[in-house]
Amino acid sequence: MDERGLMTRGDKIEQIVIHIILIIFSLCAILPFVLLISGSFTDESTLTITGYKFWPSKWSIYAYEYLFITNGANILRAVSISVFITVFGTTLSLLTAPMLAYVLSRRDYKRASIMSFFVIFTMLFNGGIVPSYMMWNNLFGIKNTIWALVFPNLVMNGFIIVIMKNYFTQNIHPALIEAAKIDGANELHIYFRVVLPLSQPILATVGLMIGLGYWNDWINGLYYITDTKLYSLQVMLSSILMNAQALMTMGSSAAVGMKIPSVSIRMAIAVVGTVPIIILYPFFQKYFIKGITLGGVKE
Repeated sequence: MDERGLMTRGDKIEQIVIHIILIIFSLCAILPFVLLISGSFTDESTLTITGYKFWPSKWSIYAYEYLFITNGANILRAVSISVFITVFGTTLSLLTAPMLAYVLSRRDYKRASIMSFFVIFTMLFNGGIVPSYMMWNNLFGIKNTIWALVFPNLVMNGFIIVIMKNYFTQNIHPALIEAAKIDGANELHIYFRVVLPLSQPILATVGLMIGLGYWNDWINGLYYITDTKLYSLQVMLSSILMNAQALMTMGSSAAVGMKIPSVSIRMAIAVVGTVPIIILYPFFQKYFIKGITLGGVKE
């Protein structure tokens, strides 16, 4: 800017270039999803012959009819299960993970280094699928229970612990804790009245990450759930897709009579699994991007 505070020609060119770059990046993120939605509403035969287009030459909702008419009751039950494990799992994670991260961030905690090592170690190494399955199934007995979709992810969040620990270390000044102690606050009072109110940005960010992880999780359902009544949405959609592919591969008369979509149903399944999160995200966006500073330190 010049001395009068007005944008110079160079500043305007710079702004234009930045906007063009941001628009390109935005289109790279948005257009694949638009193509996904378009493919889910494209007629199966047209999709097979002409491929994917942003504007289908022949529209069809048969993939969604197959999903919601043939499997509507199962999908609704799976959605309710996914909502429960997402809300409950995220809430429980936000109750436990910050506690551990805060303890590890305290410089006066003598065992913080060794405990941090154990947390980081779990990010680099694990016992593998078989020992994990044996532990959760044989020791804790969570197979074919709703908790099989909650607890395995709850205790495998070392990355989340490290992120929150770094935030507490950099943003919760020791002088705040000392001041609270001088005022007579105990550790629980300090944590709930001082630390958590100053940690709303990281809690919102981590909560969104954890919630997305629970919503998109299907691997635990694959390992621990054989009762179809306990299928989450992702597991249910995966099961529907595999059943449709099996029928098409065998070329059974049932598949021919029902005209099961083999290509567009993949797009429809992806849309059904993604749209709920996209609808909810704007309501949490302000908490995700908003930095909150409720106090300061003067020395």
